[in-house]
Amino acid sequence: MNQSADGFSSSFEPEFEPSVAVAEQPQADRIRRDKPVVVTGAAGLVGKRTCTVLTQQGWQVRAVVRSATRAAERLGHLKLEIRTGDVRDADSMRAALKGAGALVHLAAIAIEKNDESYEDTNAAATRTVIDAARTESVDRIIYMSQNGADSSSRHRFLRSKGAAQDYVTQSSAKWTVLRPSVIFGPEDEFVNVLARLVRLSPILYPLPGGGTARFQPVAVADVAQAIAKCLGDDSTIRRVLSIGGPMPLSLREMTERILVAMHTSRILVGVPVGALRPLIALAQKVLPNPPVTTSLLDLLEVDNVIPSNDLPSVLDISPIPFAPEELLYLKNISFSDAIGSLIRKK
Repeated sequence: MNQSADGFSSSFEPEFEPSVAVAEQPQADRIRRDKPVVVTGAAGLVGKRTCTVLTQQGWQVRAVVRSATRAAERLGHLKLEIRTGDVRDADSMRAALKGAGALVHLAAIAIEKNDESYEDTNAAATRTVIDAARTESVDRIIYMSQNGADSSSRHRFLRSKGAAQDYVTQSSAKWTVLRPSVIFGPEDEFVNVLARLVRLSPILYPLPGGGTARFQPVAVADVAQAIAKCLGDDSTIRRVLSIGGPMPLSLREMTERILVAMHTSRILVGVPVGALRPLIALAQKVLPNPPVTTSLLDLLEVDNVIPSNDLPSVLDISPIPFAPEELLYLKNISFSDAIGSLIRKK
């Protein structure tokens, strides 16, 4: 077992032999596979699934994480290299990218913490990572942006992601940008939050703004497949691809499917966003890990529907529907899980 520079084990034997056959690849792709693909945010929802897909397809993967302990828990069954590092630190990013063949930049935050702001972690850190890639001559980059990201948006989260996307697309690298709608899957930061709030709302379930906000939820499995396809397909270079699920859904429709998946029921009650704002602001102050913030509440006014879905049309991926049978993992969330998620510091 190899050791990384920080002493943490950097290679793991897989628990199973990959059953996915690797198809004959174009010459450029085969050359790129001789060098590792660096994945930032590798221990996160999309990162974990992306590392799994890439290793199954025969790519060498170098997973960049903040916590070696969390990485061991989430990635320890995969045959890959693990590097601890901070995407905000130029030295650690240059070290992580040395000798790499491609970069998948996923690291970002949706909820700010005391030591992490949207501007620092989403925008400035992306500039740091892209500059490090240029220094280390890593020119193939997949960047995970966000549907609605715009450097001129009045919403700080979308503005930070838009500024990061602009920096990527203005670079000389061979980039591909993916702009997903809300991503769902085990341990996501949106659908699982809704499910935990179901456990905490025994009779009535409040729907901000009446639940009219629209999304086009895309499965994390599809996002990971999209990343892998882009890495192996040079026709996606210098393209911005919008990806979502098969159909738009309102927040009310999503909640109804969540309730079915959890084998429970609630009375859905529309509540004005303005009435929820002071409660959420208070929760931000008193809870170590608030389920939602006022910034995210404001995002409900932004339509999160994909105008033209590139997942099936460009990447030839048939999107998994946001259906109860795809959400059955939510029924395992207990009341104690829901309470613990609020008071547990991440």
